[in-house]
Amino acid sequence: MFAAPGRAHGAPGACCAGAPAAPSLLPLAWAAIDARMGGPVTLVIFDLDGVLVDSEVLSARALIEELAALDYDITMDDVRRDFLGRSFPVVAAGLRLRIGARFPDDFEARYRARLFASFGACLTVTPGLPDILDRLALPAVIGTSSTPARAELALRVCTLWDRFAGRVCTASEVPHGKPAPDLFLRAAERGGAAPDECLVIEDSAPGLLAAAAAGMRSVLYLGGAHHEGCGWDGPAPSEGSIAHWSELDAVAPGLTA
Repeated sequence: MFAAPGRAHGAPGACCAGAPAAPSLLPLAWAAIDARMGGPVTLVIFDLDGVLVDSEVLSARALIEELAALDYDITMDDVRRDFLGRSFPVVAAGLRLRIGARFPDDFEARYRARLFASFGACLTVTPGLPDILDRLALPAVIGTSSTPARAELALRVCTLWDRFAGRVCTASEVPHGKPAPDLFLRAAERGGAAPDECLVIEDSAPGLLAAAAAGMRSVLYLGGAHHEGCGWDGPAPSEGSIAHWSELDAVAPGLTA
């Protein structure tokens, strides 16, 4: 799919409220977020959708349109609140509970066909990304809730595949997706770094909680189109938030040359 150091931009109560974490993860996640970890960062872990590629609005539109065909209406705010950062099996399970017998077995295939067509026509990288990737001084991997097919298509459309081929970890590789730590721990293993040497760049509440549960530092990226005009009252990242890639050096010095 969706002040003091570490405080995110935006006022409480705005429309982009983060989805709640599983109760068993929440105390651990907040404790890790509040702790300022020392030592150098040796690996950057990027989320994909809404961070590297500006795909979340396209994804939300495809979902809204497919649900409308079932006479079930949701809004962009519903998608942000309930589905942002979640894997599709989690999204589908939630929709099946809401819609019941009207939820068709081929919904995922129909949704993905609509989404992939929009990727080919409209998908771009997030504003300012090429410059930050060109200046990145550390190894980088991707930890995404997307499927392998969706991740590869997005990276190929945005001409990022050659840069990240072999360094993409998807939710299909781990038992539990975000907000559990599994995906980012797998990404750290793929990148050859200890968890406390990793910096995660995320755009969602489940992603920030997953980074914290994994014992990793985090930056909240609010530059995707899906965050435009919205505040943030989800969990605070450990290092701060940015609205454009040009701000990354200020909140996470040493990542770029």
